[in-house]
Amino acid sequence: MTTRCDVLIVGGGPAGSSCAWALTRAGADVLVLDRARFPRDKVCAGWITPSVLERLELSPDDYAATGRTIQQIRGFRTAVVTGDVIDTRYASIISYAIRRCEFDDYLLARSGARLLTGTALQSLKRNGASWVANDEIEADVVIGAGGHFCPVARLTHRAHDARGLVVAQEIELRMPRGAACRVDGIAPELYFCADLEGYGWCVRKGEHLNVGFGRRDGQAFPSHVAGFLEWLEAEQRVPREATRTRWHGHAYLTAGSVATPLVDDGLMLIGDAAGLAYAESGEGIRPAVESGLRAARTLIAARGRGRADLAGYEVETRGTAPSPGIASKLPRSLVRRAGRWLLGNPVFTRHVVLDRWFLRTH
Repeated sequence: MTTRCDVLIVGGGPAGSSCAWALTRAGADVLVLDRARFPRDKVCAGWITPSVLERLELSPDDYAATGRTIQQIRGFRTAVVTGDVIDTRYASIISYAIRRCEFDDYLLARSGARLLTGTALQSLKRNGASWVANDEIEADVVIGAGGHFCPVARLTHRAHDARGLVVAQEIELRMPRGAACRVDGIAPELYFCADLEGYGWCVRKGEHLNVGFGRRDGQAFPSHVAGFLEWLEAEQRVPREATRTRWHGHAYLTAGSVATPLVDDGLMLIGDAAGLAYAESGEGIRPAVESGLRAARTLIAARGRGRADLAGYEVETRGTAPSPGIASKLPRSLVRRAGRWLLGNPVFTRHVVLDRWFLRTH
């Protein structure tokens, strides 16, 4: 028996759920397919800027009232790994730390779409003007929102620049009773590689702690992770469980690294499937939400005009992608020499690293 829908979204993370939410509000029949069952674990440092909540029309107080974690952030503690620390504080809330297992589950349930979780996309075939997934789901449009390893991206032969690939590992754990932890909840800690190719983080979220490390250079990644863990243990900033428990891995593509189109005949890629994470910070939630809402706007505008014209999504997404930044244009040897000095400068740290790269207030 065939299931019919207007739009099939493959992936129920922030990109897919945001897209589904906007489309269902406009009256579309949307089905979200995901191989995971929610709530699910997700490798992510897990903080969001106020702009994400604004785009989702979500109040922090309303979200907190559900019993889910949303930790106010009013500053950052930054340093080059093993270097001097800079504490930067702000007069107001600049971000919120969330647990992805809770946040993604909440957004997906709120989307109003029909859900088919615990089911992977096995096949996708064209049938006239429609797509047929798994030989049983028929849709006018299919949206790939399944992250870096999205099956829709694989089936459409997405190609990318290897220099835009970031690999990461992390762990999120409930703080053991009586465990020592020096991480301040209102000020996540960021510890950068001197060559600006990656950084480690420690983010406190109420009773939970997220610790991880991400880097563009996959070949040197294991040695950098080992060095970061060794330093954390020496500094005793986090409980031993955070450094001795097996970390989980992840990968994603930064903006501008996907070489192939993000749209095809009745197909779209959004979020990490489209390679939209910010190059400097690695943040993927905001561009995921923005791309999901942008895709929904494109489809809503195209309704009633026959086959959806998706080219506008491609043009707008490419046009709003942030530039790689000046560091990408400089010799790596120069960046490595300058990195330690720049990241030890309070003015550069606040106005460039935090305001521009991480908070994107400029």
